[in-house]
Amino acid sequence: MLQALINVFKIAELRTKILFTLGMLAIFRLGHWIPLPGVNQDKLAEHFKIQVESGSAAGRAAQFVTVFSGGAFGQSTIFGLGIMPYISAGIIFQLVTSVSPRMKALQQEGPTGRQKIQEWTRLATIALCLVQGIGWLKYITAFGLVYPQWASNPIWWVMAIAALTAGCMFLMWLGEQIDKFGIGNGVSLIIAAGILTRMPIAIGDVYNNFDPADPAKMGWPAIFFLFAGFVLVVAGSVVMTVAQRRIPIQQAKHTRGRKVFGGQKSYLPLRINHGGVMPVIFASSLMIFPSVIFSALAQQSRVGGGGSFWADTTQWMSDQFAHGQFPYVIGEILLIYFFSYFWITVQFNPEEMSKQLRDHGSFIPGLRPGPRTAEYLETVMERITYVGAAFLSVIAVAPMVVNKAFNVSAEVTQFLGGTGLLIVVSVVLDFIQRVEANLLMRNYAGFLGGTEASAASRLRGAAFNR
Repeated sequence: MLQALINVFKIAELRTKILFTLGMLAIFRLGHWIPLPGVNQDKLAEHFKIQVESGSAAGRAAQFVTVFSGGAFGQSTIFGLGIMPYISAGIIFQLVTSVSPRMKALQQEGPTGRQKIQEWTRLATIALCLVQGIGWLKYITAFGLVYPQWASNPIWWVMAIAALTAGCMFLMWLGEQIDKFGIGNGVSLIIAAGILTRMPIAIGDVYNNFDPADPAKMGWPAIFFLFAGFVLVVAGSVVMTVAQRRIPIQQAKHTRGRKVFGGQKSYLPLRINHGGVMPVIFASSLMIFPSVIFSALAQQSRVGGGGSFWADTTQWMSDQFAHGQFPYVIGEILLIYFFSYFWITVQFNPEEMSKQLRDHGSFIPGLRPGPRTAEYLETVMERITYVGAAFLSVIAVAPMVVNKAFNVSAEVTQFLGGTGLLIVVSVVLDFIQRVEANLLMRNYAGFLGGTEASAASRLRGAAFNR
């Protein structure tokens, strides 16, 4: 591993890309600490600390947005909206492209069509920034977290909305620069960097709560369990992220003159976790609403003097759908399964894949090309998606179980599963694979081990197989 790291910095082009990427991420972290003028940062941090500790819907929403905003949501900075509006716009256009023939035809035009869709995505990002910025400013103004002399000033509102929108667009630009001049996916690296910055806080929380002599605090068994759980969950996330079901593919033989071409065997890889982290994101975001709705109904019943039965019912529903409760866990698991199958419905087209195999003269042994192949691919995908959704459910539920059963803070349990861990694992794997590819292209041993000679032989073998 040490030799591989040394080899990375021996290659001038790769070294430049990595240093450029690190520089862009450093700029992102510096901008995170530039506060939004007019906001009382001390009262804001205290307000969200109370919300998170109480487990309210607002606190859970803040923690959810924190995953995408790149740091503490209790600090209103120019990067307060993070990169989330750009991600939301990209997901919207991705779904629209899957169901709209006009958008699909535009994407199939090549670079010109994709550039047009990218421009529309940027415009949609600005619109989402304006909507989310106004909603965020109204929220902190309603709780008195803005200085009174600015709360009713129209100039401050224009300035604050413009600053939040500009911050999001600047992060989008940073991500595109990393894509162009750096290495790795820029937007994903920004999100992962924001998540990893919470790790020192989690380690500090474990250190402050460690006291073997106090039964109310963590002892050595709890520390061992946390460390073993972290290693197992990360290892399982890596395995399931790269796991594939390989469908054997046989190429038909073609005779040209006296020579026979084709006939090679290959594989069609189908990812076990085809939806990636998206089902967990959708499920977690939707499960915030039941608690918010029932809490609002319960509060309205108490204030309005409603019947005791209705007030007790809404309060009971609000408590049951709190984070970590049994109905909440069951609801999130059901939503993860629903969105896992929904995602492969809009992203995976067995008919189109069967058609492409037939057009390229390939087939699955034992299956007739056409509808029979499409039916087989759909059946296989449904079965492996069931396994992938079960894995996502375990990853999503693990932090809640550890938090409730062992009374470990959410800052620590978020690294034992959940959306953030999946994002970090996926981004790190993608980054390592890109660096590995650059090393092998130049006859250097990669991170997977071996000598430089073995790396060169692997390259020669790959070239011969082509």
